Amino acid sequence: MSEVTAELAEVMVELAALDDPRTRAVNERHGDDHGVNLGKLRALAKRLKTQHELASGLWKTEDSAARLLAILICRPKAFTRDELDGMVRGTRTPKVHDWLVNYVVKKSPHSEELRLSWSADPDPVVASAGWALTAERVAKKPESLDLPGLLDVIEAEMRDAPPRLQWEMNHCLARIGIERAEHRARAIGIGERLEVLKDYPTSPGCTSPFAPVWITEMVRRQQDA
Repeated sequence: MSEVTAELAEVMVELAALDDPRTRAVNERHGDDHGVNLGKLRALAKRLKTQHELASGLWKTEDSAARLLAILICRPKAFTRDELDGMVRGTRTPKVHDWLVNYVVKKSPHSEELRLSWSADPDPVVASAGWALTAERVAKKPESLDLPGLLDVIEAEMRDAPPRLQWEMNHCLARIGIERAEHRARAIGIGERLEVLKDYPTSPGCTSPFAPVWITEMVRRQQDA
């Protein structure tokens, strides 16, 4: 047994010991299938530090807690474009998908190529990853993006999109409205007409994901800063 294989076995035993039925029950209500407290998972990742080979082994187990840990200890730039494409296509649970896109794909030199490939993918989960990357570009590098064209697609498709894809399209809509004053009125108007996430339950002190409210509040904060 190699050193990495032995460590993988040890880590899987430790993850199993961290599994809590109450945490699992809460996570399952949100579509996730693991019972490990994320604070404890991050503490384990901090102890292990970056270990890309171990991360690859953890990912291959297909266990959600192991995959979350893999994301935290991998080297994002070490994955090839095809590896990332396969990882996103093989990820169904929301938390693993969210972390994979935000902690790994966004840091990859292949992110723009994947954004273009994924955004129009027939698989709505894969497409949602493309839209998440597009929202990131709107915020950080909007040059060469066809923002009116993006708004056209959002206006035509967001209302009837599957939930995860709809969420990321709405995020992109809000990001355009927040970052680009010249498109703000149209972004708010689209949100008001489509009413996507208008009734989404929002905790006290948090901003609603309903685009008109989200845009207005974030712009207000920018102006007050």
